[in-house]
Amino acid sequence: MPYTFQVTIDCRDPHRLADWWADALGWEVSHQDPSFIRKMIEEGHASESDTTTHNGELVWKEGAAIVHPDGVERAPRVYFQRVPERKVSKNRIHLDVRMGSGSVAEVVERLKSAGATVLHEGSQGPHTWTTLADPEGNEFCLSH
Repeated sequence: MPYTFQVTIDCRDPHRLADWWADALGWEVSHQDPSFIRKMIEEGHASESDTTTHNGELVWKEGAAIVHPDGVERAPRVYFQRVPERKVSKNRIHLDVRMGSGSVAEVVERLKSAGATVLHEGSQGPHTWTTLADPEGNEFCLSH
């Protein structure tokens, strides 16, 4: 039986980074049901300190996720998990974001204006890509 998986990215501000990546990829931030969160607190399974408010909604403090608009059958969920430390070295794993169409240069400019940093351009044979870092420094590649 094949396994399923989600990609988890450690970060300092999971809700801000989930918003950033959802916008960058054209994906959706997974909804966190405030009534469920309140129920978990009322039943003693969580405390107020486990929550925060993001965009006016009660959410779990420790994480946020994004999903492809067509669901997890189309692509794995990406979960942003809060950790106390900042990123200090190169990722050992990264996302390769492949555009179906459009201009890579235009998308790079859009992502830069939203907080990404261009790290370098790469090529191998006929394939080219741009390596960037998201607002918290996590590397990813963008190509066709």
